[in-house]
Amino acid sequence: MKVLVTVKESADIADDFAVDDDGIDETYVEYDLNEWDDYAVETGVQLAEAGIADEVVGVTIGPERADETIRKALAKGVDRAVRVWDDALAGQDLLDVSTKAHLLAAVAEDEDADLVLSGVQASDDSFGATGVALAERLGYEWAAVVSDLDVNADAGEARVNRELEGGLQERLTVDLPAVFTIQTGINEPRYASLRGIRQAQSKEIAPKTPTDIGVET
Repeated sequence: MKVLVTVKESADIADDFAVDDDGIDETYVEYDLNEWDDYAVETGVQLAEAGIADEVVGVTIGPERADETIRKALAKGVDRAVRVWDDALAGQDLLDVSTKAHLLAAVAEDEDADLVLSGVQASDDSFGATGVALAERLGYEWAAVVSDLDVNADAGEARVNRELEGGLQERLTVDLPAVFTIQTGINEPRYASLRGIRQAQSKEIAPKTPTDIGVET
């Protein structure tokens, strides 16, 4: 079973910053692995460690700068990664959910992923819509705000707990392939070990343009 984990670089702006003609000066912006995606990464890696997933692939949308973020996922146990970008995307509104879902769906199809894991939301925009939009684009089953996950690859299904309003939980059985948005607290994301950090330097990050994955921009 192949697991695809979406990884977003989350922007953190310094308290004191400057604005230029293009917006906030990039020297005042720091990027890190999105907190919610960190839990999705850990979920995927645990599936591999349990012998359920044969391969865990990370995917991100962003310029070469995003390699630093996706490499953090590689250091934690993701096997390889795909980064989608070209100059045309620099002019796109990447806060637009449909744009992100279109690109991520194309990668999921190209990878023939059996399970796609995404964080519930991003810490910098808090939209929480990409995972569900991705599932709709793929035509996969889905469950949002997943707080517990038990995958039975042989049966082609997963049992999940998902959080509802008011502290309620819903227990579902979902057929694979599927997309799950992972909630914080489902596990305890690991710190990257020194060995993992060294190994990540030699793991593949495949840069692909939208054209490479069949998407017109």
